[in-house]
Amino acid sequence: MNPTITSIQWCVGHRDPMKKVTNAKVKERFGIEGDRHATSTGIRQARQVLLMDQKTLTSFGLIPGQIRENITTDGIELHSLSEGQDIILGPDVVLRITGHCAPCARMDEISPGLQERLEKQRGMLATVIQGGTIKIGDEINLVESTAV
Repeated sequence: MNPTITSIQWCVGHRDPMKKVTNAKVKERFGIEGDRHATSTGIRQARQVLLMDQKTLTSFGLIPGQIRENITTDGIELHSLSEGQDIILGPDVVLRITGHCAPCARMDEISPGLQERLEKQRGMLATVIQGGTIKIGDEINLVESTAV
C-alpha cells in the first residue's frame, strides 16, 4: 500500500482550533491557502507546511490536528526523511523537507511532559516547491535523490 494523506487541517487563528478540510490548495513558495502560517518571506518560509504521521500520533494517544500539523500521513516514516528530500503529494504538489519541527511549550497544554516526549517526533517541516491541490486519500511519493 502506498503512503497517503489521511487528514488536512489549517491554522485559522492564534490558539483557535485547527480547521479540518477534505482538500486544500497548496501555493508554490507560500504554503497552504487559508493557513495563517503560510508565507513567502522571512524565517517562517522554511515552515510553510507541517507534516505528521498517524502512527506517531497514535503512539502518543493523539488525534490528527491536535499537535497543529497541516497534513497527517499514513504509511511513510516521515522522521526518517532528510533535510532537502522532496516528496510528491497527489498528482503534482512537491514539498521539500526543511527539518524536524521542534515541539513547543503548547504541547504540554495537551498533556504534561508531551513537549519533551515529542522531541524529534513532532513532525517534519517543509516548503512548497510546486503547488496544486491535495485531498484526503492522495498518494505520497518520495523523489529519489539525484545527488552523487
